Order: sequence, then structure tokens, then C-alpha cells
Amino acid sequence: MGESAPEQAARRHAVIRCDRTHLEAIRGIYNHEIQYTTALYEYEPRSPAVMEDWFAAKEAAALPVLGVEIEGVLAGFATWGPFRPYPAYAFSAEHSVYVDRSHRRCGVGRALLGAVISAATDRGLHVLVGAIDATNAPSIGLHQAVGFSRAGTVREAGWKFGRWLDLEFWQKTLST
Repeated sequence: MGESAPEQAARRHAVIRCDRTHLEAIRGIYNHEIQYTTALYEYEPRSPAVMEDWFAAKEAAALPVLGVEIEGVLAGFATWGPFRPYPAYAFSAEHSVYVDRSHRRCGVGRALLGAVISAATDRGLHVLVGAIDATNAPSIGLHQAVGFSRAGTVREAGWKFGRWLDLEFWQKTLST
């Protein structure tokens, strides 16, 4: 039996565990998305101190920050966090995948999402949730390609760039 598309992407792009040396590159990817896209419903670029706190929180919770480097440069990263802060949601997580604009459409996102699915399955999670801006067709397509299904839309959930934004939820039930 042949490899799945996520397995092929992961083989093509080795996924690593990010550490503090990657924080500036992660911050650069985040800040581009904040300033120019609706991938993040935030207004202000993240400071180095905010990123330090973000990474420390990931470490304290033993949550992975995964990355792909191409020629020594971080091409993208992915992680997850709690879906909701209540005990009944302990087996559900909300993930995020961000790819630097210069490395899109070459399998980096697929490799990262495949690694998130694998790590979350190994951790015993049951459901992964992606919250995706309804106009983000590449992210929606990626999630569909690896088996996520649309779970619903919150209409006009956010306001950015002078317009209301619809937020779609995509989910994948893991084989736990």
C-alpha cells in the first residue's frame, strides 16, 4: 500500500520541534498574517516579549511547536492548544498551521498538518479543530485534503480591514 499524501509531504519536508531560536521567525510569520491577512483576527503585531510568553506557555503545557526548515530558514510552524478550558474538552484541541508566504504551495502546510495529526493522535487527543476564516480557500482546501470536515460557521465573528469576517470550524476525529 502506498503512502498517503500527508506522509509523502512529511517525507519531503522534515518536521522538527521548534525551540527558542525559532521565535523571531515565528514572530515574523505571525506578524505578516496579522498585518496583511485575515488568517489571524488580531490587529497588533506581536512583540518579542509576547512571543516569549507564548512559547513559555507552550513549554509549560508540554504542547509541541513543530516546524519545517528549508535551507536553514523556518518555512512554517504548527501547534495546538486547548479547544475550551473545561475538563470535558480535555480530548479536543484547536490547532494552527502557518506557512511563510515565500514557501506556500510546496507541501509545507501539508507536512505540518500531518505532523500535528500524528502528534495529537499519539497524545491521545480525540478531535482536532481548525478555526479558519471563511475566505481562506487554501487553508480550507488543505484541511479537506487531509480529512477534516466542516463543522459550522460563525457569521460575522470578527471585524478586520473594515469588514465583518465569517469564521468556519473544521474538525477531524482522530483514531484514538
